[in-house]
Amino acid sequence: MKDFTAQNISFTDFKLNGFYSLGEWRHFLFIPLFLMFLLAITANTILIYLITSQRSLHSPMYVLIGLMGVVDLLLPIFFVPNMLLNFLFNWSGISLTGCLIQMFCLHFVGTFQTTLLFWMALDRYFAICKPLYYHKYKEISNFLKFVFAPLIRNVLLIVIIVSLAGRLSFCSTNVIDHCFCEHMALVQLACGDISVNNIVGLLTVFLVPTADFILIIASYVVIFTSVFKLNTCITHLIVLSVALTSALIAFLSYIRNNISSNNRIVISIMYLCFPSCFNPVIYGWRTKEIRHTFLKCISIKVFTF
Repeated sequence: MKDFTAQNISFTDFKLNGFYSLGEWRHFLFIPLFLMFLLAITANTILIYLITSQRSLHSPMYVLIGLMGVVDLLLPIFFVPNMLLNFLFNWSGISLTGCLIQMFCLHFVGTFQTTLLFWMALDRYFAICKPLYYHKYKEISNFLKFVFAPLIRNVLLIVIIVSLAGRLSFCSTNVIDHCFCEHMALVQLACGDISVNNIVGLLTVFLVPTADFILIIASYVVIFTSVFKLNTCITHLIVLSVALTSALIAFLSYIRNNISSNNRIVISIMYLCFPSCFNPVIYGWRTKEIRHTFLKCISIKVFTF
């Protein structure tokens, strides 16, 4: 009778218990993660300000870089503050609704890291390989044609995986061995069959970041064969490769269960925070026009004082 009752209880409140095995050392994780958070927020805020305030940076390429800055600004905001409070004060509680909302925000916004890189690669393709058609491509009506399909794809897939996760029953434990509500971290606590969740999650990984990665490589191969110059394309691919590889390893580790809990959490944090910290440098500082605008603003501030 006791087992029957337990099986009919579904937890609606959870505890985020990532890095719990570190004991008292867990509190010291606050320092590096706070510094990463500060770097991501400051760098992306500056990047967004420069692009929005300078009319000369309102072309499609810089607008896309600005949107990348928005994505990289939002991602840490969705989970890092809560994680830092958890490390400092052991505030680990989260409701199922809050967990699903955080999961949706993280995965939905996260999908646009690769989608924006694809749009940027497409912009470079038209600018370099089809220069006569570039002004036509820059028109909003034409540009939106390339936006709608990936946007609808991202929305549908993330809504499906979050909805499927929300329909599960959690009767075994309410302790999530993670620092935030990652999809597989919550799903593996379910007491029913999660094969559909695994399949849909795997399809999402391959239909969004992997598909975008293939399209980006294809675009850069065409560009390379046209001008024999990769320039910042290499750094684009390095950051994307690290983020994509980390995401795939983090997802597959739940299925094969061959990576320790702490290593899995580090990998998950890496694929979310790594791009947010380094994208402003790659797409901001390494872009000549943005770098000159930043230095110009700094010099003006210095002379006014």
